Amino acid sequence: MTSQNPITTPKMTQDSLQPKIGSLALAPIKFKLYYGTFIYTPTLGELAVSTDTCIGVDKKGTIKIKKQFEEGSDSESNIELVIAEHGLERSELEIVDYSADPNKFFFPGFIDTHIHAPQVPNNGIFGNTTLLEWLEKYTFPLEASFKDVKTASYIYNKVIDRTLTNGTTLASYYATIHENATKLLNDIAYLKGQRAMIGKTCMNQHSPDNYIETLDECKEAQYEVIKHVEQTNEGYESFDVITKPIITPRFAGSCTEELMRWLGELSQSGEYHVQTHLSENHGEIKWIADMFPHFDSYADIYAKCNLLTERTVLAHCIHISEEEKDLLVKHNSGISHCPTSNSSITSGEARIRWLLDNGVKVSLGTDCSGGFSPSILTVARHALLVSRHLVMKSKKDKQKLTTAEVLYLATVGGAQVLNVDSYLGKFEPGFQFDAQLIDLNVENSPLDLFSFQQGRWQELLDKWLFNGDDRNTVKVFVNGRCVVSKV
Repeated sequence: MTSQNPITTPKMTQDSLQPKIGSLALAPIKFKLYYGTFIYTPTLGELAVSTDTCIGVDKKGTIKIKKQFEEGSDSESNIELVIAEHGLERSELEIVDYSADPNKFFFPGFIDTHIHAPQVPNNGIFGNTTLLEWLEKYTFPLEASFKDVKTASYIYNKVIDRTLTNGTTLASYYATIHENATKLLNDIAYLKGQRAMIGKTCMNQHSPDNYIETLDECKEAQYEVIKHVEQTNEGYESFDVITKPIITPRFAGSCTEELMRWLGELSQSGEYHVQTHLSENHGEIKWIADMFPHFDSYADIYAKCNLLTERTVLAHCIHISEEEKDLLVKHNSGISHCPTSNSSITSGEARIRWLLDNGVKVSLGTDCSGGFSPSILTVARHALLVSRHLVMKSKKDKQKLTTAEVLYLATVGGAQVLNVDSYLGKFEPGFQFDAQLIDLNVENSPLDLFSFQQGRWQELLDKWLFNGDDRNTVKVFVNGRCVVSKV
């Protein structure tokens, strides 16, 4: 991979974690004209394929021009026509033409709505344990080590690099309880040009002695993290805000009711996003019910603590009831579907068709390290396969998800859940150019291509979904800037 960032990661101490840094996603750029094939999912189940298309991206990374030409027509002539029609100055333009390669296409950047950044070193190490046992054996000891900012810097740099190279242009991160390490995660994502929701994990009960905080400690650290993230992005328009704070009660089991109510008030006062877990497995659900007997349900705890809003991301939701589903719809809260994690920890199979049919916003999450892969493409693949397992049990064919549907969840669905769908997820004028350049025939590609399949875009998308990986993602763009280039 060729680094696109001339800025080195700043050295930080625990006393000074607010360096003057620039984001690669805000670097100066020329007005750019991209010519080639653009594929995205305008609505659930719809695949839009625009071949021989010219997209113009301005200096702010916003799509200003989109014009499709007759298939097979001369790209140079078409580009000249666009330049003339829009009165563009050639000296101020950068032109990128991929029309000569039928195996390359642009696809929107992936949006990962649930990932535990400090857990990535444990990817693939889920063993034979249950969720609660796995937390005690693997997760909490690793997360506790982030008290040392050197450990945090070492791991978080790798996390951002890995997710970016897999095409993730926006991720909603859980960090740890540590203020300084969480600030560092913000700085690294901002520096490298990845959009990110930065969540300081909050947990003041039922946690290890070396990895727990008091209510007052949590409040103080939460305020400082929010201030740090907001100062990093101060003065920018909404689409130029690269990182945002997100309120992160780990889950009801690790937070007292007093803490959850305070976090709910905080989220409402600042209109902050919220992320937490809901109904991941049966043991967890019973434990929560015993702990909070005065609430109607697991979801009702969050609702009564003002943690269910249109800005809330609820991971898993495998075993929610009809009443809990209705609560989510009432508050317009979104779900992060994490099929790789749900299968790995044997948590269950989320009923995504049922949720979608009932108006629940659904997105995809890697849930590293319960999920074994940092790739949303892998998650989309498993989302489709898990839906087929549900069909095997229910005999209801409608539960199957299609390629177009899971790719929608990976992009537009994520944008909806994180409330950025007005400017992310599509190749349309007014949207930001957050994109991946996919090369199906890259050297050492995991796909086998055959000449007779050229131009059959539905089949090629199926092959990419089921056989592709990060090798096919040769460039990644955030806010119109190239933040990863492997060519």
